[in-house]
Amino acid sequence: MENPVIDLKGLTKCYGSQKAVDNLNLSISKGEIFGLLGPNGAGKTTTILMMLGLTEPTAGTATVCGYNATTNPIAVKKKVGYMPDSVGFYDSMSALDNLVYIGRLNGIPEAAVTDRALEMLDVIGLGGSAHKKTATFSRGMKQRLGLAEVLLKRPEVIILDEPTLGIDPSGVREFLTLIHRLSREQGLTVLLSSHHLNQVQQVCDRVGIFAGGRLQAEGSMDKLSRHLSTSEGYMVSITVGEKLPVPWPLSEPLRQLPAVQHVTVNGQVAEITCHADITPELVRFFVHHGLDVMGVHKKQYELDDIYQKYFDDHATETNTHEKSGRLFQRTFTAYQQAS
Repeated sequence: MENPVIDLKGLTKCYGSQKAVDNLNLSISKGEIFGLLGPNGAGKTTTILMMLGLTEPTAGTATVCGYNATTNPIAVKKKVGYMPDSVGFYDSMSALDNLVYIGRLNGIPEAAVTDRALEMLDVIGLGGSAHKKTATFSRGMKQRLGLAEVLLKRPEVIILDEPTLGIDPSGVREFLTLIHRLSREQGLTVLLSSHHLNQVQQVCDRVGIFAGGRLQAEGSMDKLSRHLSTSEGYMVSITVGEKLPVPWPLSEPLRQLPAVQHVTVNGQVAEITCHADITPELVRFFVHHGLDVMGVHKKQYELDDIYQKYFDDHATETNTHEKSGRLFQRTFTAYQQAS
């Protein structure tokens, strides 16, 4: 990948003998929405800490927008907007007043800060609520306001850590649609950290499967699905016009076809597992033997299949990752003050 916006090379973080992040290599290009998917304790938060320059890697480098996050963290913070899983505002102040206050802390000139805040409220769809106190806001509205806060300094990269936690389904759809639109319209690079499979699948261009401190797999959903099909086998379900007997006399001849591994029969459906995609040959076999083919379905591996494959052995949260999570909460205040 040429000139990646985020470039992690050999990134490693150890707490004693335990590796929280183990030799992470990852590149994310400009304008891409990348989903870092993993269970609690996988090492996602520790990775974000190193990308923001809030903790030093044991080995390797994190380069963001051309700056080394360890040796030049302030430059990174000027380019990156970060939104944690839970955002907080002054409830007695309006949405606009909160953003103006935060804008001043970020060094936005006084002459421009109010207009910038109003602009961001319009962008995230809260222009009509600018003068309402945030105490009256729903969780979804506060998450939108948190996104406006992130966008105030016009970052090149935004990092969202579990951004839809606690939002109702309709609010989740709206929030993800907003993220996708902003990325496409403004060329924003987005790193979305989550353990919600369906949300990552909806919005991300690529997904990184993160478990046990390691990047287990990475790529587009199509690429990951093809990889899993190759390793787990292709499954084709063929529905015919009559109920198939058990045992089915054609099971053995079907198993003689090249690539066929298993054949199971249930009512009018025959399920065939193969180590290669031979769907056309299977259909011809059924037609040749006088069966009326009513439907053909080739299994497409979804993100939950991929999740199951890679996370079964890495679902338990370790004490090391609990420690990194607590460290994150303590250091986030420092991050806000330095931004």
